[in-house]
Formats: sequence, C-alpha cells, structure tokens
Amino acid sequence: MLTSILIILIASALFGYRIISAVPALLHTPLMSGMNALSGITVIGALTVFISAPAEAAGWAAAALILATINVVGGFWVTERMLRMFKGKKSEGEVETPWQ
Repeated sequence: MLTSILIILIASALFGYRIISAVPALLHTPLMSGMNALSGITVIGALTVFISAPAEAAGWAAAALILATINVVGGFWVTERMLRMFKGKKSEGEVETPWQ
C-alpha cells in the first residue's frame, strides 16, 4: 500500500510540474487566483482525513494539510500582489490600509 501511495505521489508531482511548466508566464497569476477555491477544498478534505485518520496515516494527512494551506496562502499573496499592480497611484493625502 505504501508503495502505491508513493508512486501516486511521485507521478502527480511530475505530472503537475509538466502541466505548470507548459503554462505561459502571463497566465500564472490568474490561474493561481482561480485555483484558490480548489486548494480550499483540498484543505477541508485534508482536515477531515486528519481528524478521522488512523494513527499510521496521521503524518500523511498532516503533511497534506500543511501543503494545501501553504498553497492557499501563497495564492492569496499572489492575487493581492497582482491587484496591487493594477491599482492607480495614491494621491498625496491618501493613507494606505493593508486590506484595501
């Protein structure tokens, strides 16, 4: 069972890398924004598995939860950065707040 899980993990990593490397650079940011919803679903699924997993699978569930959370946070960071690029310049008296 562990061998098949490792094979799936390695195959998905290679397949994911192949797909992402084929995407043009101009599309990376919009695609990252769109994938946040799917990553959120992955976080919920990993959390569910972590709570109900047997002791021997808890480590894998924790790793999935951490990696999915990193993906979601990174996606929001990239989206915020992209939106900041399209914002106009501030006027002289305007104060910047981090949530705007």
